[in-house]
Amino acid sequence: MRRTPSTPPELPGYQYQRLLGAGGFSDVFLYEQRLPRRPVAIKVLLAEELTSASRRAFMDEANLMAQLSAHPYIVTIHSADITSDERPYIVMEYCAGASLSERYKRERFSVADALRTGVRLSSAIATAHAAGILHRDIKPANVLTNDYGWPALTDFGISSAVEELPIHTTTTGRIDDESTGSTESQSVGMSVPWSPPEMFGDDPDPDVRSDLFSLAATIWTLLAGRTPFEVTKRPNGTLDLIGRIERGAITPMDRTDVPASLVAVLRKGMATRPADRYASAVEFARALQRVELELGYAPTPIEVPAIAGAEPLRETPGETDVHADETRVRGVATVVAQPPVTIDPSPAVASAVPDRTIVRPRRPTEPKKSETDASSSAPAGESVPETETGTDGPRSASGLVLALRRRLPLVAGIAAVVVIAVVAVAVALLGPGLSKSADPSPRPTGTSALVTGAPIAPKLVSAKASADGTSVTFQFAEVPEADGYRWAPSEQPDAQRGVTDPVVVRTGVTPGQRVCVQIVSVVHGLTSQTTEACYP
Repeated sequence: MRRTPSTPPELPGYQYQRLLGAGGFSDVFLYEQRLPRRPVAIKVLLAEELTSASRRAFMDEANLMAQLSAHPYIVTIHSADITSDERPYIVMEYCAGASLSERYKRERFSVADALRTGVRLSSAIATAHAAGILHRDIKPANVLTNDYGWPALTDFGISSAVEELPIHTTTTGRIDDESTGSTESQSVGMSVPWSPPEMFGDDPDPDVRSDLFSLAATIWTLLAGRTPFEVTKRPNGTLDLIGRIERGAITPMDRTDVPASLVAVLRKGMATRPADRYASAVEFARALQRVELELGYAPTPIEVPAIAGAEPLRETPGETDVHADETRVRGVATVVAQPPVTIDPSPAVASAVPDRTIVRPRRPTEPKKSETDASSSAPAGESVPETETGTDGPRSASGLVLALRRRLPLVAGIAAVVVIAVVAVAVALLGPGLSKSADPSPRPTGTSALVTGAPIAPKLVSAKASADGTSVTFQFAEVPEADGYRWAPSEQPDAQRGVTDPVVVRTGVTPGQRVCVQIVSVVHGLTSQTTEACYP
C-alpha cells in the first residue's frame, strides 16, 4: 500500500508546481526556481525519517552527487539546505523525460539504443568509481531521461565509498513496484531483480563489479522487456528471484534481432562470480563498443572526465593500447610547438642557393670575413665604423647593411607569399561577396554544419500505420554524430520531447486520420532545421 505524499515545503526563491514521485524515505517535487528561472526537482526527506542517521545519509547523498554533477549522464545537483520545519532537501536538475523503467514497459528498445545507453551509463558509473563511489542501486527506475533524450543516473541514496566496510542488506520489496524496501538501524534497502548474488549474504561485500552486474541486468531489462531472472507465468517473488540470481539462471531473451555477441557481453556482466565479470565499467563499455562496430554503428564515446585526486582506472593488461582510441577522456589538450628548422651550413647547400646568404654563428677562432670586417678593408687614415654586437658576434655597420641588402629579396618574396595566401583564404571564405562577376547561384543548405551553422535535418525514410490504424510510426534517417532528436506533433510544435533514435510513434490516432510530426536533430547542443512529415 502506497503512503500519502508529504506536504511540499515553502522554500524561498522557489514556487511549488506538483509532485514528481514518492519513495521510501523522501518525496520529490517539481518547483520553479525564480532566479535563474528554470524548473528544478527538489527531493525532501520525510518528517518521520528525521533521525541523526537519516540526516547524515541524506546530506551524504547530496555531497556524493555534487562531486559527480559535471558528468553529462549524472543528474546535476544545484544546492542543498534545510526547510523551516527541519527537513533536509536537495535541489536537482529536472529531467522531463521518462525513466528507463517507464520506457521499457511501454516501448521496445532497439539494439542500437540499448548499446548507446549502456555505454553512456558505463561512463557515468566509471566516473563514480574513479571518485571512490559505489552506487549500489542501479536499475531502470534510477535512470532518468533529460530533454535531449540522454540517460541521467540518479538516486545515490544508498551509495557508499568503495573502501567502506559492508553493512547488512535487507531484501524486502516486490518486483512489480520495484520497491527498495525499508531500512532501519544499519540496514540498507536494495532492488532484488537487479542485484548481484554477493548482496544477499549476511555480510555483503560489494565492489565495482557489483555495480556492473546491476548495469548489465538493467540493459538486459531494456531489451527483454522484463528483468533477467523473471520467468513468465511462474512465481517471481523475492525468494524466487534470489534463488535464480544465486544460481545464475538467466531467462533466455526471446528476441531474434539481438546479436549473440551482445547477449554474451551481458551474460558475462551478470556472471555469478565477481571474478568472472568485467573488471571495470570502462572494460564493459569497450565490450559494448565492439558490438556497435560489429553491427556497423559508430561507437558511442566513453565520457570519463579527469577527477582531481582520483585513482586512475585499473585496466586489464593489453586493453589500453588496443582500445585506447575507443575512450575519450576529457582533459587538457597540449599543443606541441613546431620544432625549429635547422639550416645545413655545409658548402654543398650553400652552393645550391647562390643568391641567398647563409648566416651561421662564427666561432671565436674563426677568421673574420673580408666583406664583413671593416677594420681590414678600411683605407689607411680613415676611421673604422662602429661595430654592432649581435648573436653572430661583432658585426660592422657596413657589413650589416650589405647583409640586409642581400636578404631583402628573400624577405620581400616571403611577404608576397603571405599576402597571396591571405587573399586566397578571404576569397574562399567570402566567395561571391568579393566580386560582382562571381557566380550568384545560392549555396545548398542543410548539407554541412560548417556552411549552415546547424546540424543536418533528419530525412523521412518511411511512415507506416499499425494494423488497426490507431498508431503511425515515422522512421527518419540517422544524422551522423547526433546526440539525440526532439519531435512534436505538428499541431503542438511547442510540446517537444527528446528521443535517442529518429523514430517517432504517434498513438491514439483515428484510423484514416492525417497526422503530422516535426523533428529536429541535436548535435553538441545545436538543433537542425525542422523536418515535417505526414501520413497518409
